[in-house]
Amino acid sequence: MSIEMNIQWFPGHMTKARRMIEDQVRLVDAVCEIVDARIPESSRNPDVSDLTGDKPRLLILNRIDQADPTFTKAWAAYYKGLGYAVLETDSQSGKGVNGFQPVLKTLLRDRLEQYKAKGQVGKPLRAMIVGIPNVGKSSFINRVAKRRAANASDRPGVTRGKQWISVGEGLELLDTPGILWPRFDSQRVGENLAFTGAVRDEIMDRETLAANLFLRLRAEYPERILERYKFKPDLEMDGYTLLETAARKRGFLISGGEADLERMAVVLLDEFRGGKLGRITLERPGEKTEEDSNHD
Repeated sequence: MSIEMNIQWFPGHMTKARRMIEDQVRLVDAVCEIVDARIPESSRNPDVSDLTGDKPRLLILNRIDQADPTFTKAWAAYYKGLGYAVLETDSQSGKGVNGFQPVLKTLLRDRLEQYKAKGQVGKPLRAMIVGIPNVGKSSFINRVAKRRAANASDRPGVTRGKQWISVGEGLELLDTPGILWPRFDSQRVGENLAFTGAVRDEIMDRETLAANLFLRLRAEYPERILERYKFKPDLEMDGYTLLETAARKRGFLISGGEADLERMAVVLLDEFRGGKLGRITLERPGEKTEEDSNHD
């Protein structure tokens, strides 16, 4: 059982970002929401639907190269079943990004027909790119634009102001700052966001976070612990014991022969986020619990 953590993060600039999205959404034809394919539901801001109303929506499952392909397919089918247009991408390698404009034009074919009927052929489509921090929004836009058009960083909260970016072929994108929501009612959602780096590490206890990640890996991908850290995760071990065992296997010791849990925690989180543990998805379609009901 995972250790309870209090994970909250809502800096002032996120309130400003919410207002900006609300204000600018009237100028766009569609809203493209980028989520992390490893945690598709947890990385969807539940406020986005309220902020963007009934605009046509494209859901982009990003980071597919780090996610379990079986579950990426399952999530894509799940969201299509809910009526979303879906695109699977990896903005680091560029995989799937070429499909963006065709999918968007299919989604907006009625709007394109309206433009044509009014003699406005060539009028650019406008799409807003939204998503929580650190899901790869800026990298995605740079891939679509085929140039460095948006600031990209692996630190959450880098894109601050709005940026209109022309990507050619009659399409303009509005980049927006990554926004979280004020309160994570679900421990699991908060953990998932922390595991993937959407929340700054500085605001939490990394050892507890890493211990909880070991518990999740043991439950869902135990073979990865054996492959990477060279021990079989016993069901009797709690999260801290798993962390300590991994530290000893790696030779991470401090004075007196104690395991260096802090160092091991940093390594585990870095290796998970860097894809060194293999392709891992921490959520399954339809597994939501009652505590996640706020996340619809």
